[in-house]
Amino acid sequence: MAKDYYETLGVPKTATEAEIKTAYRKMAHQHHPDKQGGDEAKFKEVNEAYQTLSNKDKRAKYDQFGRNYDGSQGFNWQDFARQQGASSGYSTNVNFEDMGFGDIGDIFGDLFGMGGRSRRQATDYSGNDVEAAIELDFREAVFGTNKTLNLQKTVTCSRCRGNTAEPGTKIESCSQCGGTGQVERLQNTVLGQIRTRGICPKCAGVGKIPVEPCHQCHGQGIIRDHQKLEVKIPAGIDDGQTIRLSGQGEAGQHGASAGDLFLRIRVGTDPRFARERDTIRTAAEITISTAVLGGTVSVETIDGEVDLKIPAGTPSGRVFKLKERGVPKLNSRGRGDQLVTVSIRVPQHASKKVKKIMEELEEEGE
Repeated sequence: MAKDYYETLGVPKTATEAEIKTAYRKMAHQHHPDKQGGDEAKFKEVNEAYQTLSNKDKRAKYDQFGRNYDGSQGFNWQDFARQQGASSGYSTNVNFEDMGFGDIGDIFGDLFGMGGRSRRQATDYSGNDVEAAIELDFREAVFGTNKTLNLQKTVTCSRCRGNTAEPGTKIESCSQCGGTGQVERLQNTVLGQIRTRGICPKCAGVGKIPVEPCHQCHGQGIIRDHQKLEVKIPAGIDDGQTIRLSGQGEAGQHGASAGDLFLRIRVGTDPRFARERDTIRTAAEITISTAVLGGTVSVETIDGEVDLKIPAGTPSGRVFKLKERGVPKLNSRGRGDQLVTVSIRVPQHASKKVKKIMEELEEEGE
């Protein structure tokens, strides 16, 4: 029986599309087979659940038929067939021709979108997604940069170019399924005959087999290899964010699409600057005389040093804004601001002259 897709993703039946998407991303990253401790079977379950619940029509059918929904059909005849002793992995049609009713499986196929005998079961040869971490220093994240990644993943075989055959040799139709990619069988049950249709075990559903498999990939069409990839890091990327590169994951088989590459960004710190999204915070010290009389102080920014005007009577802790001296806005125009907090520098050892001046200021303040 099909699993509960909501339970698989860990969301309630009232979950919104955004909640389902968030849950999927979290669990897909957690169980990805390329990660240490990953679980390929669980990863496939999560993807299957998301493919249904992220599609409004499929989700509506699933909610209507419950666990008997198989992701592409209304009523799940696979479950019915298993209950009658049929092998798993086959679609079914119940044959009541001996009873004069024709093929009820075809009738239900027309009603529920099964397609009866003509329905093909597609095998997903798409490549897996790949995750990788990339380290950036503070300025690289702020202004953007280019990075070269060295990845180990499955790529299209360079010898056969993915067609699985040794160059110069032929590819023929599968002799077991006749090029359809599927095989059928009949099984007698108490309800009559059940016709089952499943993926051809000889060609794995492709319908074609190379006369001589490629010597490099052994007829798989893909090999595992190291690959260099140039990646452009956009200005304004922040620690913990993810860049998705479509089609840069593992190669698919038999012309199927490649997976995606997910880059997790890790940004180092800078002792001079503190970043809060697009805003940069810094500190600056001013003398007592500058605080009282006013003046200018040199402030370090990510663009270099600039002069900050300090008005007379500035208290310690006052915050000044340097407009558009912050981080460039990610995938947008403009920049954030830099906020400068000033503090008054108090001399540790004041001379007699300084002490006298300060005493005079104290008296004048009274």
